Amino acid sequence: MSVRTAFAGMRRVADVVFRAGCPDCRARFELGASALRLAIGATSKTTFYSFTCPECGASVRKPAGERVVELLTGGGVRTLRLHSTL
Repeated sequence: MSVRTAFAGMRRVADVVFRAGCPDCRARFELGASALRLAIGATSKTTFYSFTCPECGASVRKPAGERVVELLTGGGVRTLRLHSTL
C-alpha cells in the first residue's frame, strides 16, 4: 500500500514524527517533518534527506531510497528537486 493510498480521504492528519539517528554523537531521537529536508536528484546517489542533530548540532545528510522518499513526502517533509545543469 502506498502512502498516498493510506492517506486517501483523510482530511486532517496528526503531526508525523520520524525516527532518526546522528552518526556523529550516536544519539537517537524523533523529528517532526519541519526539521527534515528532502532533496531529490536525477539518480539515487543525488537523492538524500538532511537534518540538524538536536543533541550535538551536527549537520546530517543521509541517502534516501524510493521507500524513504515516499515516507518523507507523504509525511509532509519539504522537498527540493535538483536539476541537472546539462
